[in-house]
Amino acid sequence: MSLKFITAEEAASYIENDENVGFGGFTAAGTPKVVSVAIAKKAEKEHAAGRPFKIGVFTGASTSDNVDGVLSRAKAIKTRTPYQSTKDSRTAINNNEIDYFDIHLSHLAQNLRYGFYGKINTAIIEAVDVTENGEITLGIGVGAAPTYCNMADKIIIELNRHLPQNLYGFHDIYEPINPPYRKEIPIYKPSDRIGSPVIKVDPHKIIGIVETNLPDNVKEFAPVDEVTTRIGDNVCNFLVSQLKKGLIPKEFLPLQSGVGNIANAVLSGLGNSPDVPVFEMYTEVVQDAVIKLMKEGKCRFASGCSLTISNTVEEEVFSNLDFFRNKLVLRPGEISNNPEIVRRLGIITINTALEADIFGNVNSTHVVGTKMMNGIGGSGDFTRNSYISIFTCPSVAKGGNISAIVPMVSHLDHSEHSVDILITEQGVADLRGKSPIQRAKEIIENCANPAYKQLLWDYLNMTKNVHTPHNLKACFGFHLEFIKSGNMALTNWADYK
Repeated sequence: MSLKFITAEEAASYIENDENVGFGGFTAAGTPKVVSVAIAKKAEKEHAAGRPFKIGVFTGASTSDNVDGVLSRAKAIKTRTPYQSTKDSRTAINNNEIDYFDIHLSHLAQNLRYGFYGKINTAIIEAVDVTENGEITLGIGVGAAPTYCNMADKIIIELNRHLPQNLYGFHDIYEPINPPYRKEIPIYKPSDRIGSPVIKVDPHKIIGIVETNLPDNVKEFAPVDEVTTRIGDNVCNFLVSQLKKGLIPKEFLPLQSGVGNIANAVLSGLGNSPDVPVFEMYTEVVQDAVIKLMKEGKCRFASGCSLTISNTVEEEVFSNLDFFRNKLVLRPGEISNNPEIVRRLGIITINTALEADIFGNVNSTHVVGTKMMNGIGGSGDFTRNSYISIFTCPSVAKGGNISAIVPMVSHLDHSEHSVDILITEQGVADLRGKSPIQRAKEIIENCANPAYKQLLWDYLNMTKNVHTPHNLKACFGFHLEFIKSGNMALTNWADYK
């Protein structure tokens, strides 16, 4: 079969109103860059002509402005899942212009195969190579691309010439069989490979190839500051203490780390600690700090779903592919985040909270309980099944007007049953084996900012002779005060008695 090269506009002409479209990639890494822009322009033309045009947007995780941004501004999205992080999509979701449903990333592909979310009509996939017999070598992000390709009637390939063609061999494409025939996933260490280096599809489904030459343009993370450095140091000191007590095996265990400035600071701290042995990672996103640790010999191997790295680091990796070839593997999200593997490998997980309450419940998605920030992502996949689950956050935000430690979280993503350790720049709260009151004392004393400690002690002491001392009139006092005055520290408990 001869493959057909088409323009982005021709590709967009195949997308119809009310279709569900699966976009490859995971974060900005590996996400399509030009067909989505052409779809947005088509939507604007259709709307100007008085005709409806909206699509369901399914991805691996977040994308970039070239997907979520342009499609949101064109009002071209009817439904969206599983995760997003652009300003325009967030605004549209919170204005109820987009029906967004937030799910664990490891559940997405299997729920699609089970038929829970309807049909995927078209898959749009970034690749570095595609053969006439339907073998697709992906770029540096996988996400749910294999499932989208298998389910879709139509496949559009963005062949990105910016990426090196010799990425062949970096991917491990594997899809579990649906129940009741599913078997165990035979990954016993992060470096195990169990699938194919390519996605194999019926070549007749590939309706066109669009050539591009564009980078992912992942933004460099902000420099480590005093707060993130202290959080990183606290994480490192805690892990070292667990090693010395024999509570972590002397060989250490694989690490998972979320995305962002705090995660990079934590990884840098681990790399600088002489007491932390050489380690491996089983995570979803491989970011700049991981590449640095590999070059320094501190990280032996990393399994992930994407290479979400800045342009500068990307150039380093692409210039030294032979060095990284036996140190990296990229998998589909349902494998990189698979709970069964996480629990069996004994992964130590490190994720970020928006806020945590004094009993150890964590909110990682909603501002003041109502406005979606980004989504739960893969944090739940890892947290619930970890060897040790760690959540980090600065103790305050907005110049101190917001306390990240509150009486009760305004939205619950990770319950107290899944959270082992809470760490801020103030210190470490070890919640394992503690009652609710013991956890509250540990968190207030070690993690709360001094500006909010007395308010939290006063709240804890309001209610006596109960297992979990919440005051249901006062539990959202911090949030209500912030809505009223813009400063949680002005909370007056007398207003709630």
